[in-house]
Amino acid sequence: MERTPDGTPVGVDDPYEVAGVCDRLTDDGRCRFALTRASDDPEFSADRRAEGYDCHVGADGEWRACPHYRSTTDAKACVRCGIGDVRLAHENARPLVEEHHLSYDGDDAHEITVGLCRWCHAKVHGSVARIDDDASPDPEAIAERETRKARQQEELSFGTAAERVDDDS
Repeated sequence: MERTPDGTPVGVDDPYEVAGVCDRLTDDGRCRFALTRASDDPEFSADRRAEGYDCHVGADGEWRACPHYRSTTDAKACVRCGIGDVRLAHENARPLVEEHHLSYDGDDAHEITVGLCRWCHAKVHGSVARIDDDASPDPEAIAERETRKARQQEELSFGTAAERVDDDS
């Protein structure tokens, strides 16, 4: 299994098997990196420009071949247990679902991330748990999500001035 620099497992044997489409691939199949950051890698950008900025691996999906490949998550739900994140406005609470890196190949590493809830994240790094395990949400995760949902509902509730005066009496 792939490991972090500290030696903990990341939950997959091959990050590219679960990696998605490159974040830099435009809807029309062009390389956004070459279009917007040409000065960061002039040789790469010149090659892409000569081919109309077409992604040189997009059709094949052989993302390893691209030096600027990146596949990141929006971290809205855990890929392992499926629990969704609930964010609270105006609170600096730790998110339920966090970004989990799958690739640690040194300086040349492609950024490949998925979303894992804090509980699955700990299981993956602390044992042989895999991100593709058939897992249910941890009871603590469910409790925290429901607590946050209840607080959201309180924030959204509307009370008239008359109701608030009655409540203070």
